[in-house]
Amino acid sequence: MPAADPPPSDDAFWQERRICFLTTLRPDGTPHQVPVGVTYDPGTRVARVISSVHSKKVRNVVAAGPGARVSVSQVDGRRWCTLEGTAVVRDDAESVAEAERRYAERYRQPRVNPERVVIEIAVDRVMGTVKPSGW
Repeated sequence: MPAADPPPSDDAFWQERRICFLTTLRPDGTPHQVPVGVTYDPGTRVARVISSVHSKKVRNVVAAGPGARVSVSQVDGRRWCTLEGTAVVRDDAESVAEAERRYAERYRQPRVNPERVVIEIAVDRVMGTVKPSGW
């Protein structure tokens, strides 16, 4: 019998095409969870979510101000991982272009959106059965 394929590496888990969930907090403190595409750079510990400037998730991060706590999670059967950290919204062309480039590598080229921004998450906590390198 052929040997079973080895399981994907923990870093590969954040490169595989998979829908994730972003949780932000509404101004009243209740969670707002939505499906999103997420990219994660284990070298800088930054996760990125592209979005429209007027989306609820972006408005929640902006309303929370500096230190806004968010999480992004993904699951594949028994394999799962949640990244937590502080989020900021960036609208400068360089940050948005970098987020779009990373999104295209993991998912597909995003549609044109002149109102696009990026939620950047400085990851400071990781939970799950699959953890990126460095955790």
